[in-house]
Order: sequence, then structure tokens, then C-alpha cells
Amino acid sequence: MRQARADAFLEFAAARTGHLFRSACLLTGGDTHLAEDLTQETLGRMYVHWGRMARVGNPAAYAQTVLVRTFLSHRRRRSATERPLGELPDRASDTGEDPALRVALLDALAGLAPKDRAVVVLRYWEDRSIEETADALHVSSAAVRTRSVRALAKLRERLGGGIAEFAAR
Repeated sequence: MRQARADAFLEFAAARTGHLFRSACLLTGGDTHLAEDLTQETLGRMYVHWGRMARVGNPAAYAQTVLVRTFLSHRRRRSATERPLGELPDRASDTGEDPALRVALLDALAGLAPKDRAVVVLRYWEDRSIEETADALHVSSAAVRTRSVRALAKLRERLGGGIAEFAAR
């Protein structure tokens, strides 16, 4: 029984780790090291409660909710604002994608407040409904709509007309 549960979790983790990591990268504004930590912590929390996952209708959506809540908890810690000094590491880019667009979008996302960033990622990257996003963030639907509008306005302001230049490539 225990081995079967562990095997089921390993299968789930193997299938969802990449998606969780990509979402975490968006939430952290491109900080891949923090994204790895958040992904690992999310999977650890999922493993602890894996025996109760039978009651959860959609473990993948639950994992995304755990990821966002873990991210928001991390942002509330005092150490979350610490930044190392020195040169920034090179950012890897995927083949076939425009690295300039990727960097511009990640920088614009990084400029948003953590809750605004979480709303944008859940609503537009994860394609969740307003109600699902509100439930994941423990806020009202009106708060999600307000944060969405404000966050998108900030993104448009930061990206300006330059985003059309990236998209035309």
C-alpha cells in the first residue's frame, strides 16, 4: 500500500514538475534558483498529504495552488528581499524562442507586486477562471478582477510600444 502510494506520487511528480517549474519561474520573475526551491517545496508538501489526494478532484490544480501559496509565503519573509551582490548569471534561452522577448516579459513580471504577479500567472498563464484564482489566493473575485486590470495596465506601461516590436519578429 505504501509503495503503491509512493509510486503514484512519483508518477505525478514526474508529470507535473516541468509545469510547476515554469509557473514558478514566472512567479519569481525569472529567478530559476528560487523557482527550483519553490517547486521542491511544493512537491514536498504534496507528498506529505498525498494519502488524502483521493478527496481532491484535481491534484494538478491543487499543486498549482500550493505553489502560489508557497510563493506568497516566501515573499512575506524578511529574507525574501535579500539580493546577492556581484554579477548576475547568464540566463539560458530556449531554442526557437526570442530571448529578448522572454527577458522583457520576465523583467516586466518581476516589476509587479507578488500578488499581482500571482494573479497574472494564474489567470493568463494557467488559464484559470476568476473564481479559481480567487480561491487559490484567498481573496474575493472582485479583488482578482481589480488586480488583473491594474497588473495588466502596469505590464502595458512597462512594456510600452516595444512589445509590438518583439511580437513582429
